[in-house]
Amino acid sequence: MERILIHPKDNVEVDPANGQKYARAAIKTGEAVIKYGFPIGFATRDIAPGEHVHSHNLRTGLGADERYDYIPKRPAIRPRTPETIRAFVRKNGKIGLRNHVWIIPTVGCVNGAAGAISRETGALCFTHPYGCSQLGDDLLRTRQILCGLIKHPNAGGVLVLGLGCENNDMDGMKAALGDFDPHRTRFLTAQSCEDEVAEGIRLVRELQAAAAADRREEVPVSRLILGLKCGGSDGYSGVTANPAVGRMTDKLISMGGAAALTEVPEMFGAERILMERCVNREIFNKTVALIGDAKNYFRAHGQPVSENPSPGNKAGGITTLEEKSLGCVQKGGTAPVTDVLDYGETIAKPGLNLINGPGNDGAAVTNLTAAGCHMILFTTGRGTPLGSPVPTLKIASNTALAKKKANWIDFDAMTGSDDDLWRLIRETAEGKPTKQETGGYYDIAIFKDGVTL
Repeated sequence: MERILIHPKDNVEVDPANGQKYARAAIKTGEAVIKYGFPIGFATRDIAPGEHVHSHNLRTGLGADERYDYIPKRPAIRPRTPETIRAFVRKNGKIGLRNHVWIIPTVGCVNGAAGAISRETGALCFTHPYGCSQLGDDLLRTRQILCGLIKHPNAGGVLVLGLGCENNDMDGMKAALGDFDPHRTRFLTAQSCEDEVAEGIRLVRELQAAAAADRREEVPVSRLILGLKCGGSDGYSGVTANPAVGRMTDKLISMGGAAALTEVPEMFGAERILMERCVNREIFNKTVALIGDAKNYFRAHGQPVSENPSPGNKAGGITTLEEKSLGCVQKGGTAPVTDVLDYGETIAKPGLNLINGPGNDGAAVTNLTAAGCHMILFTTGRGTPLGSPVPTLKIASNTALAKKKANWIDFDAMTGSDDDLWRLIRETAEGKPTKQETGGYYDIAIFKDGVTL
């Protein structure tokens, strides 16, 4: 089987048998190694034609801050004939793909009670360790993410469960929520009742009875918002799975829909690709700030901005963060970047949205969910059972993984067609369970960066 040349400018090729890189021609010490048409680092010694290129002879080029100029290259997204899906329409006009009742604790102290209510009722429970002993922006981030979950249209109803003495108190939560649907939201403070589990069960069953009356109706697919995520990437991820997801992103956006990329550290080295697609200078400036702030976060903690890929990524053939990033951003397709959001903010514009947040899988899928994504397309080369509150389609970059972990993987990007993947997205939107849902894998993780009392 011939090695894969991704871009004509590349001086390395990918071996389809193992995802590793091999030199197409001689590369001298200090010369750039090119993959995806961009530098992924520099040779640390002379590399002979055909030689394996990896950590032993390739280093990152990331380090000092770079200067960015706004040189727009407006992508031409061809409009497509609009399509429809069947979804639940909420009172505020937003659509939901699922109709479960959710239990959202305001604080980790009530996780046990939330779990007991969930086991008795079948409601989905999203526990976390935060909500108390937090201050300032750290507390605000927790509150924003929880509010995003409480108001998420995929939930047919939500029980907000608090303790009564936490920093993230119920009054503060209600104020942060702003407008919400009182018919699908209940609040319970454990210290204010005799038996919080019995009362929680009663409230959840009320919500479930109300949700049982909801029915799907036909809506434009333009109202769908896709979250884009990769985890456990390998050398195939930027060749098969991420480009396939990028084509789905372009297809949805061409019909007026929205998609979102987060994991900002995995934009380092590929940020110019996104910057040149910004719809105006304001969005470009926000993107520059997004990248700069993320790098400063690393430096504030005494860490190099290139501290990535993970051990699993390296074992799968990814050597530098630039290489990982150039593969990662392909999930965004070629669509225009229409907005840049801070962590905890909600998507409001069609097109490709960039959301501030880390690359950590749990934190990223929670970030995308809280921002309003109805479904997450999660590409992986090594596999993970991780889920999120919303349907999370696992898209394998290679057939070996798809076969080995058939209980995790929904789609094989190495053999499946674009039509097959789009059909699966639509079927999932209309109720077909993902492997993550069938397995009962529902997780959240909140990004913490502050003092704990």
